Amino acid sequence: MTDQAAPAAAVLIIGDEILSGRTQDTNLNTIARFLASLGIDLLEARTVGDRQDQIVGALNALREAYDYVFTTGGIGPTHDDITADAVGAAFGVAVREHPEALAVLERRYPPGEFNAARRRMARIPEGGTLIANPVTDAPGFQIGNVFVMAGVPKIMEAMLQDVTPRLRTGAVIHVRNLKVTGVGEGAVAEVLRAAAVVRPGLSFGSYPFGFGGDGEVGTQLVIRGRDEAEVDLAEHDLSQELRSMGIDIAVT
Repeated sequence: MTDQAAPAAAVLIIGDEILSGRTQDTNLNTIARFLASLGIDLLEARTVGDRQDQIVGALNALREAYDYVFTTGGIGPTHDDITADAVGAAFGVAVREHPEALAVLERRYPPGEFNAARRRMARIPEGGTLIANPVTDAPGFQIGNVFVMAGVPKIMEAMLQDVTPRLRTGAVIHVRNLKVTGVGEGAVAEVLRAAAVVRPGLSFGSYPFGFGGDGEVGTQLVIRGRDEAEVDLAEHDLSQELRSMGIDIAVT
């Protein structure tokens, strides 16, 4: 069921490899688009390393502030995969082998290959429920309003399929883009500010482009809101105002 009052969410990205620059995170973008399609507002994102105190502190702050928290990273088989233990500590519960997770992993590996390291991936905080992993079988888990998922982008994205039916959704945000060419942000800043004053229920943003010197220069104007008719009207009025100033625009 869809609610007009949008749920709010946060993302906690976990991993020394992200902070060191060795690995470029793409999960935040994927989750942001996923949540937008469900009418859930992503309001904050944090990145922490593989240190339990950092994970616990960030997770407790986020889960108290938002309806949902999505974590990525740190649930693999190696010694630095400590997310399950950190989540257990944050919730004040023990972390134990989950019978269903253990059965899934035992089926995954041939006899003799299900070693102690791989068995670690069956450890789930007490009270947690599994998130299916259709790629490699090793599950994520949900506890309370926290969804704990893999850091590998392909696996994380696949896990979202099992997360979707667990979420309360809101009204989807409608977006309109106006491409303004030949002028920079400064030329349209006052018009954009006036539009935001007239319609405070909408979001107006500007994003310049063309600084490379080998192409057109301009600004992308973005209007966002949950009332589609209001968004369309704002697009119309802003377009008319810009054209009256002799500014070239294109709706994209």
